[in-house]
Amino acid sequence: MNLKIVFYYLGWVLNIEAVLMLLPCAVSLIYGDGMLPYFLVTMVICTVIGFMTAHKKPADTVFYAREGFLTVALTWVMLSFFGALPFWFSRQIQSLVDAMFETISGFTTTGASILSDVEALSPSLLMWRSFTHWIGGMGVLVFILSLLPLTGGYHMNLMKAESPGPSVSKLAPKVQSTAKILYSIYFVMTVIQILLLLVGGMPLFDSICTAFGTAGTGGFGIKNDSMASYSTYLQVVITVFMILFGVNFNAYFFIITKKFAQDFKMEEVRYYFGIIGIAILIITCNIYHIFGSAAKAFQQAAFQVGSIITTTGYATTDFNTWPEISRTILVLLMFIGA
Repeated sequence: MNLKIVFYYLGWVLNIEAVLMLLPCAVSLIYGDGMLPYFLVTMVICTVIGFMTAHKKPADTVFYAREGFLTVALTWVMLSFFGALPFWFSRQIQSLVDAMFETISGFTTTGASILSDVEALSPSLLMWRSFTHWIGGMGVLVFILSLLPLTGGYHMNLMKAESPGPSVSKLAPKVQSTAKILYSIYFVMTVIQILLLLVGGMPLFDSICTAFGTAGTGGFGIKNDSMASYSTYLQVVITVFMILFGVNFNAYFFIITKKFAQDFKMEEVRYYFGIIGIAILIITCNIYHIFGSAAKAFQQAAFQVGSIITTTGYATTDFNTWPEISRTILVLLMFIGA
């Protein structure tokens, strides 16, 4: 086991996490919420430890699968622990365990929360909370690979170690190029969603946080009622992007480059949209009597189906009050989308 190269990468991870905290720092300055010192202290801790472990690259850079698995595991632990510190230092989340829970839920895009009143959090902490979704949405190590100046064929082991599926493929000859392609698509789609939300009258802060939660398919909201208080237009935009962000991003690359020969990816997308379409149609017919309008029933059905199958978890209504057929379909979509 080459522990020196593992800790070298972990040091870079901490340095990058410190840089990422500049976003909530800027929000804290704009809103004057008093959270800036807590983020700065955390950034200093990350930078000091990161510099100590990553200031010199080891002579032996061999990086096999076992180093990849260890790096991935330790990266998740470190990101979550240091990412939780601003919540805990500020005492807006009293317990370190609760702060860790919230941060782990963010980076893994799980979306579970210990907060009963999310609106009580300061703006900068809300931003950081949503930003963890965006960072983890494509996979933390994919994000790191897109930023680090790594070389050599061994780094495919990082992507393989983090991928929950049976296989992971390269879109370009170099792993770092693959990571950059994926995050370029991810970034552009996020910006487009933010702009469309702004067109609908959503404040900039809300738009950014909502887009982060949608892109990461994690569903951290900044309102206690999730998305229920927003207009129908905004809910439609969120619905569309929840579904789009649930598509395999390799498929977007093949569409952009017109490599339709990769039919197995296109087949996956066809089944994905087919399942969504059938589920929306059945649920719309089943809940029509609740809303008294086909358009409203369709919009609500589409939102919940998109939210459930992509595991985003945003909500606009209490679908527990819907008929049993609709609830059964949504439960099945949870398993399919997971």
